[in-house]
Amino acid sequence: MIKSLKARGDKLSEIKNQLKILGGEPFNGELPTFAEKIKEVNQFPLKPSKTEIFQINVGYVCNQVCKHCHVDAGPDRKEIMSKKHLQRCLDILKETKIPTVDITGGAPEMNPHFRWFVEEARANGVEDIIVRSNLTIIRANKKYHDLPHFFKTNEVHVVSSLPYYQSGKTDAQRGSGVFGKSIEALNMLNEVGYGKENSGLILDLVYNPTGAFLPGSQEELEREFKRNLMKDFRIEFNNLFAITNIPISRFLDYLIASDNYEDYMDKLVTAFNPAAVQGVMCRNTISVDWDGYMYDCDFNQMLDMKVSTPSSRHIDHFDLTILENRNILINQHCYGCTAGAGSSCQGTVA
Repeated sequence: MIKSLKARGDKLSEIKNQLKILGGEPFNGELPTFAEKIKEVNQFPLKPSKTEIFQINVGYVCNQVCKHCHVDAGPDRKEIMSKKHLQRCLDILKETKIPTVDITGGAPEMNPHFRWFVEEARANGVEDIIVRSNLTIIRANKKYHDLPHFFKTNEVHVVSSLPYYQSGKTDAQRGSGVFGKSIEALNMLNEVGYGKENSGLILDLVYNPTGAFLPGSQEELEREFKRNLMKDFRIEFNNLFAITNIPISRFLDYLIASDNYEDYMDKLVTAFNPAAVQGVMCRNTISVDWDGYMYDCDFNQMLDMKVSTPSSRHIDHFDLTILENRNILINQHCYGCTAGAGSSCQGTVA
């Protein structure tokens, strides 16, 4: 048993080290590098398009510890974005007119400056303010119970995680009792108008597979979720985003522990879709971590792969012209965003 655990630990360390190699080295002799794959379709080096989304991770603290979490978020995390950095992000949004700010975590609502930031972004005319909520934070304690009303007042676009429309798979991935609290929170959002036709209050759900496999058809899953959530709980929502689990952080730990890593990587490589490369989120998004450093996406953020522009790597030195002419850093985990119909924070891309 001890030898088995040590072998898994050694394997995990080896793979994590390989993930940090910026040249996209293969994990074994059989898998082509992602760089080789996109060279075949004339997309190397991968370049940005117009920046449309400014995604800000305001901290890794969370009231949940989910098995698939690529941020390794949890109650014990201490990383929180300061008000100074949040103000700089507001300045950037105002200067550049980037239309969408995407606020994530952890549970972003747990940042002590969260409400101030949302109100300031709305006052500054940001077109779309997305908050990625785990839902259960709304029921965590009384100080969060008014979040649906706060979201409505500030016309926030709420994107909520719900692994499945039944309790078994949801609780297995996110913790005991999470499904019930999520349903309560969705009902509260519906009560103030979220997800209702013609309300203008957008409520989207996010589906992640609960195991080492790719998501099914996003359209079919959306119909299935809408039918069952309405039938069982009278819950309405707008869109479902099906997102592939990326083999990093906590999900990578699971893949190694369950001996699914090699098979999962084979699935991703086999399902590579050239059409998805055009729509990957790193092309229209800049990701900012809690300490103000910038990344091509939040997955690169977790691997500490900062943008490839030394003179504009931190928000204190933000230069949109430089950033929109950078080369995007890639590695083997990028297969997750280009498998099947593709995957981004806004769901499928092809």
